[in-house]
Amino acid sequence: MKMEASWRFDTPGPMPPEAVRAVDALIDKVVAQGNRWSMLEHFKGHFGGVGRSSSESWAQSDLSDSMWHAAENAPLFIESFYEACEVLRGDGSIAVPDVGRMNRILRDHGVGYEIRPPELIAVGLHQPIAVPERYQSLDEKAQEIVQASLLQSEKLLAEGNPRQAVQEILWLMESVVTAFKGLSTGSATIEEKYFNKIAQELRTKKKGQTIEQVLAWLTTLHGYLSSPTGGGVRHGVDLKSGITVNPDEGRLYCNLIRSYVTFLMTEHDRMSRGVQE
Repeated sequence: MKMEASWRFDTPGPMPPEAVRAVDALIDKVVAQGNRWSMLEHFKGHFGGVGRSSSESWAQSDLSDSMWHAAENAPLFIESFYEACEVLRGDGSIAVPDVGRMNRILRDHGVGYEIRPPELIAVGLHQPIAVPERYQSLDEKAQEIVQASLLQSEKLLAEGNPRQAVQEILWLMESVVTAFKGLSTGSATIEEKYFNKIAQELRTKKKGQTIEQVLAWLTTLHGYLSSPTGGGVRHGVDLKSGITVNPDEGRLYCNLIRSYVTFLMTEHDRMSRGVQE
């Protein structure tokens, strides 16, 4: 099965327990159609189990252990189940769940992936918000910096490092806001140098416009993620009361910031063209 290569080496997140149980229930229906012991061994092997169990009951227990171990990495768990079923489907004598049935489990339990043979793709919360390949108002060097940061944050998320991923894209958001320095708002020029000051100046000079509200949300998020008792991604985390960013939260924060960056760059382009006019 084709998937994001990094998922094979670092888990992007586990399977929800209820989804594992739902898959187990389907396997029970499949193995009931043939030699149960042999079928259990078949699935056990695909989930990483080694050797033949000493009895049918031990095969059931060993399969369960292998499944829960494999569940630490959701994409690889899904691949194991899918490929085990495909082998049996090719035999033709055993009925196995189709892709639609597998995807229903993934969807019903919010697993965050979808099987689209021959690929496994991230969907929903686990799917990054699309961003433009180029931002028109930036020069080539700035384009490279922005795209490299976006790619790095996605790589860190895929490798199971949500705090570092958020830290990377938060830096990008700060950088994008500072790019407004020197631009005209129509009646004045942005003169401040630093993130918070520029955000405040833009809000003041763009009062009543969408960007004013976006900057308010953005500043609140920035403050929370920077705080030692919040996300703790900039100034360290309070070891007693700080919050650890988990993979789902990391994806949420990265997607929020990706959307803010895209909106801000659209506004940057508009204001840049206004200066030229």
